[in-house]
Amino acid sequence: MMPEISLNILDVAENSVRAGAAHVGIDVVIETKSDTLAVTITDDGKGMTEEQVRQVTDPFFTTRTTRRVGLGVPFFKMAAELSGGSFSIDSVPGEGTKVKAVFGLSHVDRMPLGDMTSTMHTLITMHEDIAFLYRYVYDEDSFQLDTAEMREILGDISFTDPEISQYIREYLSENEKEVRKGREA
Repeated sequence: MMPEISLNILDVAENSVRAGAAHVGIDVVIETKSDTLAVTITDDGKGMTEEQVRQVTDPFFTTRTTRRVGLGVPFFKMAAELSGGSFSIDSVPGEGTKVKAVFGLSHVDRMPLGDMTSTMHTLITMHEDIAFLYRYVYDEDSFQLDTAEMREILGDISFTDPEISQYIREYLSENEKEVRKGREA
């Protein structure tokens, strides 16, 4: 099992990339009143049939040809459910997929959220052709980063340009700290 939720997010987002998504949304929503940490990943990739949706949580099912097992989604589901949460996948062929994992925020078996700054920075800089919309919410406080808006401003300048890459990392890190206000995630 992956030791952090952020690594599960990275894995599912990479599935979106392999599915040909042009837009990927990643929401991390922490609500202390409901004692939940919810992660929602949406894409406009090729989607899955009902049969594939049923099979995707089976560790012995994968659409990849480079290996015979697919452990990312089954472990993500197991981690959410072990923390008293839930897991769902909704998908329509040709339209895209939505994966939602809800964790019990204060549950003793909830793994840590992990390093979302590095996860998002990696996705953004490694897949510049994909529009990522990242939203981080902690109760009433939030921030978002929209790479489509960044692309309009930057034009042809690469997200891997050292100054731009550093700016993205600092923006993610500083805004998460500001939103969390010292609270645990």
